Amino acid sequence: MPLGTLDRTPPPFFKQGPSALSKLMVCSALALFLMVADVRFRITQPLRAAVATALYPAQWLALQPVLALRQAGDYFQSLRSAQATEAQARTKLAQQSQRANQVEQLQLENARLRKLLDLRERLGTPALAAEVLYDAADPYTRKVVIDKGLAQGVKEGSPVIDESGVLGQVTRVHPLVSEVTLITDRDQSIPVLNTRTGLRSVAFGEPSGAHAGALELRFMAANADVQQGDLLSTSGVDGIYPAGLPVARVDRVERRADSAFARIWCVPQALVDGARHVMVLQPVAAQIPPRPAEGPANPAPRMQRKDRPGGGAP
Repeated sequence: MPLGTLDRTPPPFFKQGPSALSKLMVCSALALFLMVADVRFRITQPLRAAVATALYPAQWLALQPVLALRQAGDYFQSLRSAQATEAQARTKLAQQSQRANQVEQLQLENARLRKLLDLRERLGTPALAAEVLYDAADPYTRKVVIDKGLAQGVKEGSPVIDESGVLGQVTRVHPLVSEVTLITDRDQSIPVLNTRTGLRSVAFGEPSGAHAGALELRFMAANADVQQGDLLSTSGVDGIYPAGLPVARVDRVERRADSAFARIWCVPQALVDGARHVMVLQPVAAQIPPRPAEGPANPAPRMQRKDRPGGGAP
């Protein structure tokens, strides 16, 4: 093909048309015109509403996974928060229950201490407050250990009472603690007085058998005036217990024709199995002033003889 016959014009596909700068200016002017027209006359508002309405289903479908994930996260977060709140509520409930039990226990101890102080004021006897630490390890005796000893001035033989009556007697004293033998111990006896009749007797401990934890009035005549419900108090004749302390109440009286003595069992007034706070009294014998010593200031009295017949004194 001859070279002169070739078409040297660019194909239609590569035709440039207007320049890029002119296109930018035209498009910018058109955009500016549309924005001004939309602001002033809202000519694109119906078109925008139609497009938004048409695209709403697609937007809703696209947002569902996001909403589902968000709701699932909120659910698990709420579940954890609810579980934590429940755990805190249970902890607070347990603490409040413990405090309520402590309050009841403190109220009971407060009432017992008030009764103990009232009893001490009525006695007018030197006393020392103490607390029961534990029961003695010997299963064949009825003893407790208190938190006062020689360092606090506790003496062997001192009576011990609680808010209800006589609890026992100090039988062994250590530097910091003391051992108290309860009135229900088999080796313990205490002189008592029937407050209704004034009859004196001796109560012995009964630690075992059918009447375990009770007291027995021994060597009482079968016709003795003792009735169920009589209150027994300390008689004060032993030089240890002050007179008038409640000891026990008669619970059962058995009179048999084949025996000259009655069987009488009594229930202790003191809390021998649950005492917590006690009072250690000074023995009555320790409160009696000592006998004055004989000497030149207090000469012993001498017996004077009668004058012999016919003479003076020898």
